[in-house]
Amino acid sequence: MGVRVRFAPSPTGFFSLGNARTALFNWLFARHEGGEFLLRIEDTDKERSTKEFEEDVIAGLRWIGLDWDGSITRQSERLDLYEKYLRQLVAERKAYHCFCTEEELEAEYQGFLSQGLIPKYSGKCSHLKEEEVQTKLKSGLPSVIRIVMPSKTAVFNDIIRGKIEFKTELFGDIIIAKGFRSPLYNFAAVVDDFEMQVTDVIRGEDHLSNTPKQMIIQEALGFPSVHYAHLPLILGPDRKKLSKRYAAASINDFRREGYIPEAMVNFLALLGWHPERDREVLSRAEIVSEFSLKRVQKASAVYNEEKLNWLNANYLKNMDANKFIEVLKPFVPGEWLLEKDLLHRALPLVRERITKLSEFSGLADYFFSVPEYAKELLIWKEGTLERTTESLREIAESLEKISARQFNKEAVQSALDPLTLKFGRGEVYWPLRAALSGRVASPGPLELTEAFGKTETLSRIMLALEKIKSSESMV
Repeated sequence: MGVRVRFAPSPTGFFSLGNARTALFNWLFARHEGGEFLLRIEDTDKERSTKEFEEDVIAGLRWIGLDWDGSITRQSERLDLYEKYLRQLVAERKAYHCFCTEEELEAEYQGFLSQGLIPKYSGKCSHLKEEEVQTKLKSGLPSVIRIVMPSKTAVFNDIIRGKIEFKTELFGDIIIAKGFRSPLYNFAAVVDDFEMQVTDVIRGEDHLSNTPKQMIIQEALGFPSVHYAHLPLILGPDRKKLSKRYAAASINDFRREGYIPEAMVNFLALLGWHPERDREVLSRAEIVSEFSLKRVQKASAVYNEEKLNWLNANYLKNMDANKFIEVLKPFVPGEWLLEKDLLHRALPLVRERITKLSEFSGLADYFFSVPEYAKELLIWKEGTLERTTESLREIAESLEKISARQFNKEAVQSALDPLTLKFGRGEVYWPLRAALSGRVASPGPLELTEAFGKTETLSRIMLALEKIKSSESMV
C-alpha cells in the first residue's frame, strides 16, 4: 500500500498558522511520495465544535491550494464504529468502566503528590466484578471508559526526532471515552487512522505525549502501528508560543489582508523545513519535488513577518499583470476595474511599492480621482509660490507641444530639460509630481506623466495653478 496521510483538525477554533503548516507538510509529503492526502474533521466535541470553524478550515485549505483525496471524513458520523471497538475492548477486559467521582479522583491526586509521586489513576475500578459494573450502569451512575495501561516502555522511531521512549506506567489507565458513543481524541484517532489506512501520522510536537497512548490503544485493538513524525513548534519573535499578537487568528485573515497563496505556501514550507542550497523563493512544484521529512528541523521555527512580507512582495512584483488585476479585484473599488487602461498603466508604478494587496488602493487612489492637497506641497524646499507658478506654467507650455501619441517619459524629459537649466531640477520635477499625485511620496514625475497621458497631465497642472491662484485671491 502507498503512502496515506491525514490532516485532522478539530473545528473548535479558527484555522491557525500552525494548523496550516501541519496540513501543508502532510500534503507535501503525500504529493512527493505519490500518495494520498486525506481530510478528517474531528468534531466529537459537541459543545465546542461549530460549523463556522469547520468552514474556516476548508476555506483556508482551498485558498492555499491543498486538495484532499476522496470525501471529507467526519467523526460525528462514525459513532457506530467507535462503539463497536469500545465494546470489543470492554468485552476483552482491555478496557473498563470507571465510576470514580471527581472528589475521589482529587483525593487520589493529592495522595500521590504528598508522596512525591507522579499523579495517575490507581486503577481501582478495574477490579470491579461484572455484576457490580452492570448494577452501577443500570442505576445510571456516571462513568467513563478507561483502557488498561500495561507496564512497559513504548518505543518508536520518530522520522524527525529519532528514537523516543515513554514508560507507560506513568500515565495510569487513561480515559478513552465518556461512554460507548462518546469517544475521546486518542481512541477515535486510532480507530480512524486504522479504518482510513493511514500509514504516516505527521503532526505538531505538542502531540508527542499522545503517541505512546495511541500505540497502546493500537496494540489493544490489534491494529498495526504507523509511522510518526512530530513537527517543531512555531514560536513568535519573542521565542514564546505564537500568539495573535504576532500572527492572525486564522490563515484566512492573511488572505483578507492581501497575502497571496503562492507566498503563503512558500513561507509556511520554510517554517521548520529547508530545501537544498537554502533558497528562499520556491514554487509549489519545486517544494513538492524537494520535500523530505528528513530535512525538517528538530528545533522550533520562528515566525518572521518581515520574511512573509518580503516573499509576498516578491511574488506580486513578478506576477503577470492580468493575473495581478484578477487577484486585486476584492481590494479595490469596483469602478476602478472599469477603467482597465488606467489600471494597467498604474499597476507597474504601484505594485513596486506594496507588500500586500490591501495596500494597493491607498497608494493608487490618486490615479482614479483628483487628490486633495495643500498648495504648499507644490513648493520645492525654500522656493516660493510665485516661482512655483512660473515653473508650472512653463512646464505646461512645454508639454503642450508634445503630441498625445508621443507623450511618453522620454519625450517629457526632453521637453523639460531646458527648464531644469533655468529653474533647477527640483523646481521643475517636484511641483510636477506634486500636481499629479498630491502626495509627498509617489512614483517619479516622468513615470506619472506617461501613466496619466497628455490630457490628464495638463489638466492636473492647470488645477494646481488654479489652487495657487485661488489662494492668492483670498489673501
